[in-house]
Amino acid sequence: MEVVIVPDAKAGGELIAEAMAGLLRRKPDALLGVATGSTPLPIYEALAAKVRSGAVDASNARICQLDEYVGLPAGHPESYRSVVLREVVEPLGLSEDSFMGPDGTAADVQGACEAYDRALAEAGGVDLQLLGIGTDGHIGFNEPCSSLASRTRIKTLTQQTREDNARFFDSLDEVPHHVITQGIGTILEARHLVLLATGEGKADAVAQAVEGPVAAVVPASALQLHPHATVVVDEAAASKLKLADYFRATYVAKPEWQGL
Repeated sequence: MEVVIVPDAKAGGELIAEAMAGLLRRKPDALLGVATGSTPLPIYEALAAKVRSGAVDASNARICQLDEYVGLPAGHPESYRSVVLREVVEPLGLSEDSFMGPDGTAADVQGACEAYDRALAEAGGVDLQLLGIGTDGHIGFNEPCSSLASRTRIKTLTQQTREDNARFFDSLDEVPHHVITQGIGTILEARHLVLLATGEGKADAVAQAVEGPVAAVVPASALQLHPHATVVVDEAAASKLKLADYFRATYVAKPEWQGL
């Protein structure tokens, strides 16, 4: 696992966007796994700016969802399908044909989960998966004590996660209780995992995920098992890392050819 400490969210977004652009230059039809929420917005803004300037061609890129609320209509503004189309697909100039995600409105939710797992495999697997981290250490919607071998499935959200997400709705009562999420085992199959965390509120979760033991109670700690995982954090989110100085030193000394 590589840990990169950046000055702020904008710098983190630019760094990750350049890594995604580099991937698209090497593999124009790369399958990019995206996350939702406010944290990854600087990434999408920076990548869209690169597309507009001609620095990278994303016209053949493919986009896939990490998770989805159960029960929200596909056209609901806070369904993750709508969010990804609005914040990623459209700014990159892509069509809906480039996008894939689980069906949160399916009558057979478990069947929809299994179908999405198959679809990701049939698409050749995810080349780069963006991740955020919850204040309780969750990734995707794999809440604490999720199996580290879990596949795409339905999960019940904790009260904390529903409260964290209530800012996107008119009230807490509108936040769904259930979601479809890629499982930790599914996430770990991506070729490159990139987690971005910003703000002091994420500092404890980051420290536990990066420096603590691998444990289901901190789902993000599973990234320690991945051969190519990158954790990008701003100074505030890095504030609880005991090895922060070491992470800074190793990044400064990193060969340029190594990339992110």
